[in-house]
Amino acid sequence: MIRLLDVLFSFFGLAFGAPIIALLVVRGFFDTGSPIFAQQRVGREQTPFTLYKFRTMAKETQSAASHLVGEVSITEYGRLLRRTKLDELPQLWNVLKGEMSLVGPRPGLYNQLELTEAREKLGVYKVRPGITGLAQVNGIDMSTPVLLAETDAKMIAMYSLKTYFKLIIQTVRGNGQGDAAVK
Repeated sequence: MIRLLDVLFSFFGLAFGAPIIALLVVRGFFDTGSPIFAQQRVGREQTPFTLYKFRTMAKETQSAASHLVGEVSITEYGRLLRRTKLDELPQLWNVLKGEMSLVGPRPGLYNQLELTEAREKLGVYKVRPGITGLAQVNGIDMSTPVLLAETDAKMIAMYSLKTYFKLIIQTVRGNGQGDAAVK
């Protein structure tokens, strides 16, 4: 049932959001010259996939977790995208393709070894990664990998249709935040 909801929500989100996405792409060209950011992430069963987001940092920024990258790398436009969570819109394509769910553990990078190990021990990779989840609405980011993995495992254990909608609503209402960058 949840996969069906993911497909419906992502399809209609992309279809009805197309004008907004197009405007954000055009504006992104003026900001960094390259509005879409693509990066290899760890997916379900640790299968690699390419995650898509709107670029929020300077193009030259190193490929690392946000909490390891300096806040000076985030552009003014990028701050707006992050604050409004609009930088996540391209991930609806990942959801539609079946690489992600709307709700699940945020996909990590392959160089986040402590996070990968903690998630592996707790069985987190049995589910699709998500755009939002329990950790995100509670402000837990990838700077605390063990706590993040434990929170992901807790979410998976209590996962239901009710939890799915509750976490989506909390995200839309603005609970939590994205990964913090180093100040």
